[in-house]
Amino acid sequence: MSKSAQFRALLDSPDLEFILEAHDGLSAKIVEEAGFKGIWGSGLAISASLGVRVNNEASWTQVLDVVEFMSDATGIPIMLDADTGYGNFNNVRRLVAKLEQRGVAAMCIEDKLFPKTNSFIGGETQPLADVEEFSLKIRAAKDSQTDSSFSVVARVEAFIAGWGLDEALLRAHAYREAGADAILMHSKESGPDQITAFMREWNGAGPVVVVPTMYPATPPEHFEDIGVSLVIWANHMLRASITAMQSTAQRIHETRSLMSVEGEIATVAEIFRLQDAAELKDAEARYLPRSLNPGT
Repeated sequence: MSKSAQFRALLDSPDLEFILEAHDGLSAKIVEEAGFKGIWGSGLAISASLGVRVNNEASWTQVLDVVEFMSDATGIPIMLDADTGYGNFNNVRRLVAKLEQRGVAAMCIEDKLFPKTNSFIGGETQPLADVEEFSLKIRAAKDSQTDSSFSVVARVEAFIAGWGLDEALLRAHAYREAGADAILMHSKESGPDQITAFMREWNGAGPVVVVPTMYPATPPEHFEDIGVSLVIWANHMLRASITAMQSTAQRIHETRSLMSVEGEIATVAEIFRLQDAAELKDAEARYLPRSLNPGT
């Protein structure tokens, strides 16, 4: 099954499914090895890993380069957090073509204005895109795809911007009618009440994706009960790596020794395993002349 077909199966699954954030090839491989069926290519995490803000300071081609490494390193589908689509309908058409070339299964675009601002930074001050303009952007994306299984997920920011349930429903229905394969309904409240209210009124009109970053205590059974299709754990690989790196750097600096951390960090051998160094060694034995093969 192609990666795009794998992702479409997650959206259409009768069971609640989960995908986890990754931001480079190594973290993507770790997500796959942990047993997840899909990867969220987080705009926040990719930007942060590059040392820039999540305000489209990294260009779309730089993001694409990162996602290509992620796709090459894994066999499970990736949904790219593609912000607003990096421009108008024409930018989105080109983006779809480039993602398909790299084996990326899906993209999520949100109804904000370019350049975007993260949803948790002064959300109420962020203007939203015109409904018709964004709907036509979705249609352009769907019309330009050559892989019938490639998915376009439309992220609705009405709750983030403080516009309420009616606006969230209006936008969700418009985007679904325009061809979106799923709706990502976003909320920054500390509980799932907005999502629950939306799901009640949405009444199964199509797959719904949620990102419970701000309401992490909500049990997954609740999402199952209200009919959510897919949950994104959106930034936890990045956050875990920051904590680990800060602690390790501080301890090495304070002790002036590697022994304070040596037993608690991954071995160099584990790095080689994740890089699949053994495959290269086998390939050298097959394809290098014996005089050039370092292993003979």
